[in-house]
Formats: sequence, structure tokens, C-alpha cells
Amino acid sequence: MYTQLTQEERYQIHALLKAGFDQTEIAMVLKRHKSTISREIRRNSGLRGYRPKQAQRLTDERKQSRVMPRISTSSWSTVVRLLREDWSPEKISLWLKEESNVAISHEWIYQFILQDKAAGGELYRHLRCQKQRRKRYGSYSRRGQLIDRISIDERPAVVDSRSRIGDWELNTIIGKGHKQAIVSLTERKSHYTLIKKVQRKTAHLVSDAIISLLSPVSGKVLTLTSDNGKEFAEHKIIANHLDAKFYFAHPYASWERGLNENTNGLIRQYFPKSRDFATITQSEINKVMEKLNNRPRKCLGIKTPNQVFLGINPSVALAN
Repeated sequence: MYTQLTQEERYQIHALLKAGFDQTEIAMVLKRHKSTISREIRRNSGLRGYRPKQAQRLTDERKQSRVMPRISTSSWSTVVRLLREDWSPEKISLWLKEESNVAISHEWIYQFILQDKAAGGELYRHLRCQKQRRKRYGSYSRRGQLIDRISIDERPAVVDSRSRIGDWELNTIIGKGHKQAIVSLTERKSHYTLIKKVQRKTAHLVSDAIISLLSPVSGKVLTLTSDNGKEFAEHKIIANHLDAKFYFAHPYASWERGLNENTNGLIRQYFPKSRDFATITQSEINKVMEKLNNRPRKCLGIKTPNQVFLGINPSVALAN
């Protein structure tokens, strides 16, 4: 694999030229292709011939001129603004291309973030931390039986296709020390997310939270799918209130609610396991929902959940 010449190699080239070596011989000494040596001498020689310091400076200047030369200051300001809204570099890159015809690769944005971090900046804090999820241990029988539960095997096939709006996945996120919890709901087609904090993870409080969150959009609630946690024991009450069908995934089959599991990972970015959920305010909850639903998704064609579910454009991205 080709690697650029180092400054030390440039000093060697200079010394070997002064000693009378030709380009082929220099290439053999440095174990480089002769075309590499020929190009180096041709591009970096001045009026006084080839000099290593000058060669290094000219190389650095060319490299610098290639770094982000066609990206305007305003475009980078937009990148910074969207990073602070917790958009990923890939989503920013795709959105800028789609909406403004501005081409900034996600790799450039990552480099920009690293440079900012090296300079003492905090943009890197807005990147999602990729951590392996902790495996849940224990047996299903210890979690209690759910009366009249309907298996996911009986759920309509149309739900799997994600071709309609109205199919929701449900879960809970536990706070530090198993004190308090967050109920999270994700609509399968649009990825629209609703969350609410509950004081305790009881079936009654969780049921109230789900009904409270979904009642304003009850016309867009057709099915609900959860895991087998005891907190969903009032599933029949939820289904009757929302006029929807409630299904349960197979035990230890989290992939059957993969979208909701992934969404919980996004939520954990804001409310990590070390956070005492008692300190979470409603204002924080609302802000996180706004960020998640206003963030473009690659699987949605760089549209946001708000656009797909509610027809609302991402105002933060369109703001001047």
C-alpha cells in the first residue's frame, strides 16, 4: 500500500542526490518505486534544486489546500449546529446533499470533530456512544405470567412490511438503582418516538403512561408490540382504550422489536445508566423527543420522523 514520503526520506533523497545517485538508485535505497522518487523531485524542486525542507513545506501546502477547500464557512456553521442537535455525521452529510446540494462526506465531518476535540472543543460529545448492550439474564417464569397475552405469531403480516403508519413497539428503560423508569414507544414506519417518565415500573403506571402518550394520536394506533415484562400486564386495558391490538414478542427475542431496542439506545445517549431518573425533568423529556423526531433517518430517505408521521419539516435544519 502506498504511503507518502516522510520528511526523513526527503533528507535521504537530498543526501543521495548530492552523492551522485540517480533516481533509480535512490528508489532502491529507499525501497520505493522509482516513479515515486521521480515525482517527488519534479514537484518539489525549486530554483536551487531539491531541498528537503522546501519539499516538505510544498507538500504540506498542497495537502492543506485540498482540505475542505470548497466548503463555505456557512456550510460548516450548519454542520456545527446540526451536530449540536445530535445528528450523526452520516445524516448531516446526506441531508446537506439532499437539501442544499452541498457535498461534505461524513469522514470529513468526523475529521472536523476530531480537530475540534484536539483544540479543546466539545462537538465530540454529541456523537452517539457505541456500546454493546447488556444481556438480560434470568428466566421467563420468574417475570410472571401475562393473562390473555396474544403472541406476535398472530400479528398481521402487514406489520412486518412497515408499509403503513400505526404499528408501535413498546418498552421501558430503567433508571439508576432500578428507581423510576422511562416508557418508550416507537412507530415502526416513521420511527416517531414518544417517551414519558414513570415514578415506578408498575403495570398501572406504565399503562397510564402509554394511554397518555398515544391518546392524542389514537387515530394512528393500530397495533402495539411489547416484550413480556410484567409492567405490560394491563395490556387489555391499553388495547381497549386505544381500540388497538396488543401483541407480545417471544421471550428473549429482542430483535422482534428491533426498532424500539435501537431507539432505547438513542435515548440512553441522553439518560445514561448512571443517571438518577428522579432528576429528569419534563422539559428534558420534551427536548429529547424533539431531537429524536427532528433527526433525519437514512431508512426514511433522509426524512425525519416528524416529516413522515406528522408532515412537519425539520425546522432546526432549515433555520438560517
